Amino acid sequence: MNEKLLKVFFLRDVLEVAPELLGKYLVRNYETIGSVRYLITEVEAYRGEEDKACHANKGRTKRTGIMYHEGGKIYVYLVYGMYWMLNFVTGEKDNPQAVLIRGIENFKGPGILSRELKVNNSFYGEDLINSNRIWIEDSYKKNDFYTASRVGIDYAGDKWKNKPWRFILK
Repeated sequence: MNEKLLKVFFLRDVLEVAPELLGKYLVRNYETIGSVRYLITEVEAYRGEEDKACHANKGRTKRTGIMYHEGGKIYVYLVYGMYWMLNFVTGEKDNPQAVLIRGIENFKGPGILSRELKVNNSFYGEDLINSNRIWIEDSYKKNDFYTASRVGIDYAGDKWKNKPWRFILK
């Protein structure tokens, strides 16, 4: 059996955590079929209030409040009124950072994978360490990856849009 990741994994800077999530298993425990493991294949990092693409760029709000907690929590938000975006908070308390899960094995795109995982607003603030519904397990696989610019954030300007903070498993 694979080991569940400990809180200390998530208490680091998002630029360390994000690439290390690649090749790990996102485990979703469904009421009807039990636990299913999905290999994480693509993630994107958002790093603090200075990052113009990060939701915390405008400061603490009701929506971004969970990002100010210490790492290991889930941050979800709705886009286009239909897709929940699944993010894992990283770093220390009051240093808002998060990793957007963009791809899992056989499901590419954050909206598509969230639909597969049946993620909704009830996951907001959930603790990945203690949850019985969703958690991360180590796969002990080597995670060769490449980087690319982040997607769908033209509003942030070229400096932030072009940061190579998207990490993709080879």
